[in-house]
Amino acid sequence: MSVGAPKIDVTVAEVVEVNSLIKRFRFVRADGGAMPPFSGGAHVVVEMEENGTRRLNPYSLMSDPSDTSGYSISVRRDDLGRGGSLYLHKQVKAGMRMQISHPVNLFPIDARAKKHLLLAGGIGITPFMSMMGQLQKMGQKFELHYSARSPQLGAYCETLAATYGDRVHLYYDEAGQAVDLDRLLQGQPLGTHLYICGPKGMIGWAKSRAEAAGWPRNTVHSEEFLAPPVGNPFDVELAASGVTVTVGAAQSILEAMEAAGVDAPYLCRGGACGQCETAVIRCDGHIHHHDHWLTPEDKASNRKIMPCVSRFEGKSLVLDR
Repeated sequence: MSVGAPKIDVTVAEVVEVNSLIKRFRFVRADGGAMPPFSGGAHVVVEMEENGTRRLNPYSLMSDPSDTSGYSISVRRDDLGRGGSLYLHKQVKAGMRMQISHPVNLFPIDARAKKHLLLAGGIGITPFMSMMGQLQKMGQKFELHYSARSPQLGAYCETLAATYGDRVHLYYDEAGQAVDLDRLLQGQPLGTHLYICGPKGMIGWAKSRAEAAGWPRNTVHSEEFLAPPVGNPFDVELAASGVTVTVGAAQSILEAMEAAGVDAPYLCRGGACGQCETAVIRCDGHIHHHDHWLTPEDKASNRKIMPCVSRFEGKSLVLDR
């Protein structure tokens, strides 16, 4: 996918305040047609324009994959972020016209699994909403373990419990509740796959506990979209394109490339998929790698970079793009 990839013109059908931090947005095709089909775990990239600033942010689809009448996403407001969530929360209203990408799935249900163990934290519940709808229709075994700060800030807790009954297990930080992950992992039948979505620390912790418990790597799946961090502006020379771009304080290298007319590839825009990986020709300074795609060796070599989330500090950075 790239900036030139086909897009879907949509109308915002509804905006629902789920709680004090989360809003749900539903998109329908502006031409009244059916949305492209998707599978549980898929995401779309939502395009936003605000005072000359263009953002393309990925959000997991949470609606039923069998419902082609529209797509739903939920967005947690981040008051300290780059502004994408604030734009959606403050500016987007029902009836607005927007553009989104076609669905991409980097976090699919593994058809080899005999059972699906879902571990969610906070807004990480969203991809599991669509996954569970699909798994239930397929007659698959699954259970969800969902941690939230409080019942008030736990998105869709009541709906999940009412829909899926004892397959849903809820934990609230303010009540001192926490999943006993080691015990949970040890008690699963052969053929179970683990899916993790939530904060970076939770994902790292769960993956390390699964590894310690002897779970094969191909049975552990995770997804985390990282927002590009803010920082000081810097220049990047693009050797193949013959241009130098200035990356703004609240802008990613990928966004600066696109603003300069460089058609760079992407899928997730969140440091997870590897699609935008670019070779570093020269680096006189320090690359701040924020992705979870490159290996520690790749990052230490300063020969590769993920333009969607990385930043730079130093004299000069030249990329092969």
